Amino acid sequence: MTIKAYGAHAGDKPLEPIDITRRATGAHDVRIDIAFCGVCHSDLHQVRAEWAGTRFPCVPGHEIVGRVSAVGPDVSAFKPGDLVGIGCIVDSCRGCDECADGLENYCDGMVGTYNSPTPDAPGHTLGGYSQQIVVHERYVLRIRHGEDQLAAVAPLLCAGITTWSPLRHWQVGPGKKVGVVGIGGLGHMGIKLAHALGAHVVAFTTSESKREAALVLGADEVVVSRNAGEMAAHRKSFDFILNTVAAPHDLDAFLALLKRDGTMTLVGAPATPHPSPNVFSLIAKRRSLAGSLIGGIPETQEMLDFCAEHGIVADIEMIRMDEINAAYERMLKGDVKYRFVIDNASLAGDAASAGG
Repeated sequence: MTIKAYGAHAGDKPLEPIDITRRATGAHDVRIDIAFCGVCHSDLHQVRAEWAGTRFPCVPGHEIVGRVSAVGPDVSAFKPGDLVGIGCIVDSCRGCDECADGLENYCDGMVGTYNSPTPDAPGHTLGGYSQQIVVHERYVLRIRHGEDQLAAVAPLLCAGITTWSPLRHWQVGPGKKVGVVGIGGLGHMGIKLAHALGAHVVAFTTSESKREAALVLGADEVVVSRNAGEMAAHRKSFDFILNTVAAPHDLDAFLALLKRDGTMTLVGAPATPHPSPNVFSLIAKRRSLAGSLIGGIPETQEMLDFCAEHGIVADIEMIRMDEINAAYERMLKGDVKYRFVIDNASLAGDAASAGG
């Protein structure tokens, strides 16, 4: 089936309307009419070839929500009309220890929602900046939020699970002091989730102007990280720090805030490396510096259900598909609170023939 999409033909080219094909609905497949797609910083890095290995044409988008339009004959968990989501994973090997543990995100054969090899034309996956997507039922997620919240649910499929997975793995909850570094697409979800899990949440920002916004999101305290006095007041006091910043920066300043046996986990993915941390920051208090990659399908479903139960969605700004290139430039300037979401209905009609 041929559908409308937005993609780029080279790293130095803008996104523009293109036609793509989706495979027929197989026995275990779910076909989804995409209603909304969140805009992730990863989309920009990949489509502009700032990360190695971009395959063109590149159609980004892995924060997908919509309605099931068809299912294969062997699909029993979903039916046409269901509200569903697709995150960063559309396939995996299904046979390794990671897949058996529901951690498909760490499978060596994980197939990303876009830019991963696939038998489907054109030989690599094409993402959610499109009208439809066809995905094996294992990787489809059920959405229990109300339909009126659907657009704001979309960023949960990446920003939500990327912060939820480490918060759960490092057992964040009541009695824990947790820092969240950066108040953007990832960070604002980290604050909301850590607060809902019952932790004492301290938000770190470089901007005094974000102090009030962080408190509204659920932070108990806010630290301007450029203020040495504010930073010093929290030395050796954190159980866990979630670092969401996607730009290279000094990690030692935050490692010094951890208690003995505390952990700082990186989820932001900068285009160039962080300065190497001082090993003595780790040795002196048996601290850990860790990383975490999105999350597996079961924990993504757990996160969606938790968010539905607690009334949690992302803070979003809706855009038309033909506004995506301008949105990328605004995202680079941090000019969004806190996640752009594309109204995929705008692919039909005028927007589909408009320039990028």
